[in-house]
Amino acid sequence: MLLHEVPRAAAEATPSTGALVDGDRRWDTTEFADLVDALGSGLARHTTPGDRVAVVSDNRAEFAALLYAVPRAGCVLAMGNTRHTTAELVDVLTDAAPSLVVGTAEHLGRLFERAEDLPTVRSWWSLDGPLPATHHIDELREGPVLDPVPGREEDPIWLIHTSGTTGRAKGVVLTHRSILAAVEATTPARPMGPDDVYLFPFPLFHVAAYNVVHAHVHHRPVVLCPRFDAAEVLTAIQQERVTQLSLAPTMLTMLLDHPGRTSTDLSSLRRISYGASPMAPDLIRRTLRELPHVGLAQGYGMTELSGNAVFLSPEEHRRGIDGEPHLLRAAGQPGPGVRLRIADDAGRTLPHGTAGEVLVAGAQVCAGYWERPEAEAVAFHHDRDGTRWLRTGDLGTLAADGLLSVVDRVKDSVITGGENVSSREVEDLLTEHPAVRAVAVIGTPDERWGEVVCAVVVWADGTDRAEAEVDLRSWSEGRLAGFKRPRRVVSVDALPTNASGKVDKRAVRALVAALDRPDGPTVAA
Repeated sequence: MLLHEVPRAAAEATPSTGALVDGDRRWDTTEFADLVDALGSGLARHTTPGDRVAVVSDNRAEFAALLYAVPRAGCVLAMGNTRHTTAELVDVLTDAAPSLVVGTAEHLGRLFERAEDLPTVRSWWSLDGPLPATHHIDELREGPVLDPVPGREEDPIWLIHTSGTTGRAKGVVLTHRSILAAVEATTPARPMGPDDVYLFPFPLFHVAAYNVVHAHVHHRPVVLCPRFDAAEVLTAIQQERVTQLSLAPTMLTMLLDHPGRTSTDLSSLRRISYGASPMAPDLIRRTLRELPHVGLAQGYGMTELSGNAVFLSPEEHRRGIDGEPHLLRAAGQPGPGVRLRIADDAGRTLPHGTAGEVLVAGAQVCAGYWERPEAEAVAFHHDRDGTRWLRTGDLGTLAADGLLSVVDRVKDSVITGGENVSSREVEDLLTEHPAVRAVAVIGTPDERWGEVVCAVVVWADGTDRAEAEVDLRSWSEGRLAGFKRPRRVVSVDALPTNASGKVDKRAVRALVAALDRPDGPTVAA
């Protein structure tokens, strides 16, 4: 099956079942399949197969339809992160080189200011309002419905840029096969029954959008939220009788803390799936205590895996609470079609229980990186038998029964509120500040966001540290997206280095952790 065939298959199997809820707008499976076919036909009239179509928008029904409509036109959907600054968005779109850009007026407006830097863009299409030199998305729906452009399972269809250790965002290439394989791996861990209603609060421009496909493959409706808001999510659960939703741990905390939670009818809710970062055992205990009728299910994955590949079931969560605490530190078991192994730096398999890099193989592994062969050479390991393994950049152990535990991060990155931030990118920017002599960026634990970006700085001689710490945070505004800016600045006299003279990030983390201990030093030397 190809991705764009999913909506029509749902319409043929259950023609009157709900497919999508976007505020007060609703589509059943037939109406949604018709929307996909119409938009796909319109795009085919304005593109050449293989073109990139960029979308820069908050969640809305048309964006969900474009997940399928762009591949139907034989094109590649390039996701634009609306939280990025204009400069960051332009960098991503320059790399993707789209022929069309679709978006809301807010985001198209700021891109127009840099239109000369996007010479490949032939037309701009607004989702919600008129702008000079733009078309409206409804124009794509005019004209006859065309047959889908012929495609193959291995064709690229989604292009999602993600931060890496080099600082420069890489475009991860996902295919029909990889996305649907991720859905297949997810199905046993997150089954969809005939009465399930799924709520999606993540941005559609994240790989988490594969969860929308998962629901549609099983002919179940998706409730969209424009963006995460605890009050709106609570209202939607009650009004739509939501049975399943996905959250990052920070979202779950906001939901439990919201004053309206106790007065909201959450009796329909059966499962909360979480990912993006590990969940603290105390939060697991609190959730199961305050929502005893709800099961928790963890998913471990990443953009390069087209979604989640490893799962910890509700039963394993409860066993973890009831006396098997090692389960609360585990990522889970691999889904169908997923192979795991733990390897050393040379790619050699390590024994069970030995820590090493987590490698994953399977049909859901991405096709590679957009025009970045040097990045692919680093990210993938090939066995002599031809098996292609993704180097996840995570340090983990694998038990004899297949249980994966992730213990650290090999990749130099920070995961904050579900967003992946390249430490290198932030460091490169902060070194431009005139008072910064050297800087190391790490993630430090945060109750709300999981981690926050922490800049550990060596200042130039004569700098007032207190003033400089405040100035650095304000100086980064407008230069970095909000989630990338340092929430915390730690001043040190020198950064620890290893034998080769490179900054030792593990030592930096240990240094900051020591400062955070009640009995720790008050000044970082």
